[in-house]
Order: sequence, then C-alpha cells, then structure tokens
Amino acid sequence: MKLTVLDHPLVDHKLTVLRDKNTPSSLFRRLVSELVTLEAYEATRDLAVEDVPVETPVAPTVGKRIAGPRPLIVPILRAGLGMLDGMTSLLPTAEVGFLGMKRDESTLDIITYANRLPDDLSGRQCFLLDPMLATGGTLVAAIHYLHERGAKTITSLNIIAAPEGIKRLRETVDSSIDFHVLTCALDDHLNEQAYIVPGLGDAGDRLYGVVD
Repeated sequence: MKLTVLDHPLVDHKLTVLRDKNTPSSLFRRLVSELVTLEAYEATRDLAVEDVPVETPVAPTVGKRIAGPRPLIVPILRAGLGMLDGMTSLLPTAEVGFLGMKRDESTLDIITYANRLPDDLSGRQCFLLDPMLATGGTLVAAIHYLHERGAKTITSLNIIAAPEGIKRLRETVDSSIDFHVLTCALDDHLNEQAYIVPGLGDAGDRLYGVVD
C-alpha cells in the first residue's frame, strides 16, 4: 500500500475553511471539488499512456494520450458524489461507475446497497472517491470488490483520514493488490462513535444537508 498525504498551502487553506462548522453547504461543496482536483493531479501521475502522432502548425511530432481501457472513477454513495465533478474536470474521458456502501452505526459493519459497475474490470485503472476514511471498513470492502473484478490498480482519494483506518488497510487488504491512498490530511484519531477527530463532521450531511 502506498500512502500520500498532500503537502501544499492551497490544500491547507481550503481544508481549514472546509473544517469550519460555520461553512455553508454551497461553499463546502465547492471546496470539496477544488480539493479533489488538486488530489487528482497527483493521483493520476501513473496513468498508462501511449504514443500518438500529431501534426503541429510547424511540424509532425509524437505526443502522449491516455491508453485504453479508459480509467474508471467510482464514487462511493452518497458523499463520494460530492467529489465527482472535481475528478472528472481533470479526467473527462474516464468512465464513471457507482458503489452504494454505508456503515451500520450500531455494528459498524459495511452494507452494500447499490452497484453500477462493469462486471469485468480487467486492465482498468480505478479511482475510488470517498471524503472520509474513518474505520477503513468501507474502503477495504470497495478495494476487494474492484480487485475481484480484475482492476489493475486502485487509487482511493479521500479528503481526511484517520490513523485507525490506515492501519486497518495495511493489515486487511490483500497484499497482491496494487493500491494507493491519497488524502489531504491524516487526522488524530477516531472517537467512540467512529467519527474522525478533529475531522469536519458528517461529510454527506455537510454536502447535501441532513436527510431524515
């Protein structure tokens, strides 16, 4: 497992505003999108490319283009949807699939309630989107889900992560899987309710409002 914690003043500034409990949903959504675009630049560093001839106004040359099969972006519903625009703005040719996963707040078990993914992901470079990496249970399940369908590489983009979740990934994810976790911040710990501290609250609620 490769772990990258972004170190950039723009990331630090935007994340500070994001954490503020007084930041309204409209600004929260915009900041999440901007942070994901910054993350996506680093996350796509190892995208597979191929040579392609191109005619410039001056002379022919050889350039690079993203190789097939197309990358697959997979937001984990519902909070991961708030990260989708930021990712596709940098990678517009990617395909998009969806995984609906949620944590049972009493047992902390992961429940999969929706799946809109190709059955065969052979050779695909996949990008998972989920703002919060807390216990790591959702991400472990999603990584294995994609790997079992043949994903070549898996990169998880998160806004904040907890050390307990990172530890669980290192101990639980199959060592044969090529995966990378990229986050804007690694926070201090999880509290008794498995919320990240200091965190930023419930990302889904802050993105879209509380749904009863």
